[in-house]
Amino acid sequence: MFDAVVIGGGPAGLTAVLYLVRSGCKVLLAESMTYGGQVLQTSDIANYPGFPKGVQGWELADLFAAHVEGLDFEHVQAEVTSLSGEAGNFTVHTSKGDYAAKTVIVAAGARHRPLGVEGEARLLGHGVSYCAICDGNFFRNQPVAVIGGGNSALEEALYLSKIVSRVYLVHRRDEFRGAKVYQDRVAKAENIEPVLSCVVDSLQGDSELEGIVVRHVESGEKRALSVNGLFIFVGMQPNTGFLPQDVQTDHGFVVTDIEMRTSVRGIFAAGDVRAKLCRQVVTAAGDGATAAQAAFLLLEQLNA
Repeated sequence: MFDAVVIGGGPAGLTAVLYLVRSGCKVLLAESMTYGGQVLQTSDIANYPGFPKGVQGWELADLFAAHVEGLDFEHVQAEVTSLSGEAGNFTVHTSKGDYAAKTVIVAAGARHRPLGVEGEARLLGHGVSYCAICDGNFFRNQPVAVIGGGNSALEEALYLSKIVSRVYLVHRRDEFRGAKVYQDRVAKAENIEPVLSCVVDSLQGDSELEGIVVRHVESGEKRALSVNGLFIFVGMQPNTGFLPQDVQTDHGFVVTDIEMRTSVRGIFAAGDVRAKLCRQVVTAAGDGATAAQAAFLLLEQLNA
């Protein structure tokens, strides 16, 4: 039996592993993909302390992975399908088998929320994308559209502006809500055209995206934009489908106290999967450290 199973290998999960192992715990990390989580889909991270000139997402992910390399813990590359049991005797069910644990730290992160427009799923990978750093090069010197008005949308629009010929930055409100530093950079980018107070009405193209039609939210006027790529950044959905129903959530995100304890004793949550104000790499790492310490204190009680 493991002292703790950590679900997710992003900044929160890797930090939790680091702290738990250094506390002498027997730890299993369950991650369906590679280390890094959403960090791998971020081009330039400009607000992580210690990197005054910024750092590439893949580079920071590699540094996180290197920090836990050689530590004494087990790792299974598997999808967690469900979680059952109680504090001191949980069973984590995965696609590679079941694992017993005294405590569980859920750091499963979140995925991009779809736009919900007809044809979006059909054209995914054929012009529609949720990751500029992953797919931006496919549209080099071509026009694209970015949907969203928060930090992610503005950051990705700026990244794409260095690759593509033109970026239409479509937002449903009359002003962006991202940080001023990103808004200022967008305003200075000659090939980024804000398309405000508009939503995507339809996608054009059968096997490949050929364009989009946007609709003004007040006047209803429609405008066709000829683009080869559509990058969607309209929020996140937490990866919580495997959690038991008695774990309290808020719009799908896990509710915790300040010690990362959920409504179920022995289950902790950290990172983007949590219901919280700020979802950043730095807060995810802090969550992971707090969750690990809280789990360790509970383990001392369980082992007494």
